[in-house]
Amino acid sequence: MAVNPQHAALLGRRGRLELDEVLASLMVDGYLGAEDAKRVRMGSRSGKSAIELHPLVVVSSAKVDNAREPGRPLSLEVLVEWLAGKADLDYMKVDPMKVNVAQVTQVVSNAYAQRHRILPVAATASEVVFATAEPFDTSWATDLGHMLRRDIRRVVANPIDINRYLLEFYGVQRSIQLAVDAKGQDSSNKIINFEQLVELGKGGELGADDRHVVHIVDWLLQYAFEQRASDIHLEPRRDAGQMRFRIDGVMQKVFELPPPVMTAVTARVKILSRMDVAEKRRPQDGRIKTRSAGGREVELRISTMPTAFGEKVVMRIFDPDLVMKDFSQLGFSEEEGRIWRGMVERPHGIVLVTGPTGSGKTTTLYSTLKHLAKPELNVCTVEDPIEMVSPDLNQMQVQASIDLDFAAGVRTLLRQDPDIIMVGEIRDLETAQMAVQASLTGHLVLSTLHTNDSPSAVTRLLDLGVPHYLIQSTLTGVVAQRLVRTLCPHCKRATAQDPDEWSVVTHGWDVPLPERVFEPVGCLECRKTGFLGRTGVYEMMPMSGRLRSLISAELDLGKFGAAALREGMKPLRISAAAQVAAGLTTVREVLNVLPPSDIEDTSAS
Repeated sequence: MAVNPQHAALLGRRGRLELDEVLASLMVDGYLGAEDAKRVRMGSRSGKSAIELHPLVVVSSAKVDNAREPGRPLSLEVLVEWLAGKADLDYMKVDPMKVNVAQVTQVVSNAYAQRHRILPVAATASEVVFATAEPFDTSWATDLGHMLRRDIRRVVANPIDINRYLLEFYGVQRSIQLAVDAKGQDSSNKIINFEQLVELGKGGELGADDRHVVHIVDWLLQYAFEQRASDIHLEPRRDAGQMRFRIDGVMQKVFELPPPVMTAVTARVKILSRMDVAEKRRPQDGRIKTRSAGGREVELRISTMPTAFGEKVVMRIFDPDLVMKDFSQLGFSEEEGRIWRGMVERPHGIVLVTGPTGSGKTTTLYSTLKHLAKPELNVCTVEDPIEMVSPDLNQMQVQASIDLDFAAGVRTLLRQDPDIIMVGEIRDLETAQMAVQASLTGHLVLSTLHTNDSPSAVTRLLDLGVPHYLIQSTLTGVVAQRLVRTLCPHCKRATAQDPDEWSVVTHGWDVPLPERVFEPVGCLECRKTGFLGRTGVYEMMPMSGRLRSLISAELDLGKFGAAALREGMKPLRISAAAQVAAGLTTVREVLNVLPPSDIEDTSAS
């Protein structure tokens, strides 16, 4: 694509951008005032390494106001988009999860890419796409086109991203190649029957030739933290192992590794989590403690499983910023927050949180304990495992190998003068009995159960063998919950709500059709998904006197659920409908998460 001569005259007389030319052009286009331009220029002269910085980075670092949007700073992304427009090129926000790194790093060498500060981001048989922050420096494009015998298409990207991903793409790919080479394997050949790559002594020490594998694992963990992943999956396959992340509840493919390298990465993870590296036939569990790039301590829970082509590894990430939220960030409506506080701020009783795995029960309990933990209270937990260490809590780990189970843990906690006890999960009758005993002796007990809705928690306790009269006297309330993805605030778009879809969600409940709702669009911030983050939807069932009187050894769940609805319990779908009406999520997202409930079919609201 030809460069506009007028723009080139102002922005790239010698190919590369100069700060003075950029400032002058920004002033002409109304992005920058004369005083701010002068301040940027003076600040750049005082910086020791300013000569090495890209002019747009210098301007954005000065944090001057965007004259076109008063009150907002002139950010680097705004400047890069402006530059792309001046060069008549497309702007690209580089998403490394959308780049086939193994493919693009074969197009040009690391040395060539570094010399011209160009980042290959896509490659086909006929075209290669390069990201650059110097759109008027075209000296390399023609030569490269002749060398590669393919069309060269340029896009403009953030110079900081280009520098960073040049290091990451070529660094990780080089580590993978060196790891293969170090074991005498030819990565071009498909390896079906292969030996374990890493044979380690009992001391668990890595040899010097395994430093490449160390680099791959370190990169993988940091990248997962940056992408807000909740789980990392390492999946061995016959031809190429897969790395996948779960982000906002949805699996995303990240990277492919040659089978020998996947085996070595798995061994490295097992070493870090103190597993038996030699044992590959049995499932194992472990933990890793590390820190994110920002310095936060992050814990990972590791699980391995033998498969046809090696060990599959899943790493669940427990980020304190995600697991222990502020009470106001849980997604409660005003009424739900009032009901929940009414249940958990009592001096005694049992409060249960129910829902399937991954529905946010742990986050709700930890955030509630953080809200309740005062200096004058003794808050104790027994967990399997301890998912987030908190300085405000006294936390005990279940140890099955020494018969320290949940029941024994609660029995111990009762001798520790507690005010509030959190039991990770009520799995059996003995644990349930100890929770009941703790409640009867004047303690507040919080715990979780795996049931689909709130009324089912009562039948679950009865099925475990807890006498109905003890449930009547101790159960304070039950909350069922799910997580729904929230719309990206940067790109969501208002639209009219389909009345038929709305009636499917509200299911006969008298909930007014909102004037407008929002739909996902997809942008750079949300990685084109339209969703960013998740929030909770809740079904609150405080135990009223009427509900207590209905609990019997032969409880009819349908009648009990209908009574709970008449007593004021609002089903999960009504909480979800409120989130749709507030513009936080969509009807389709709600229907994907919430199954139809037989109890709701009995409602007559």
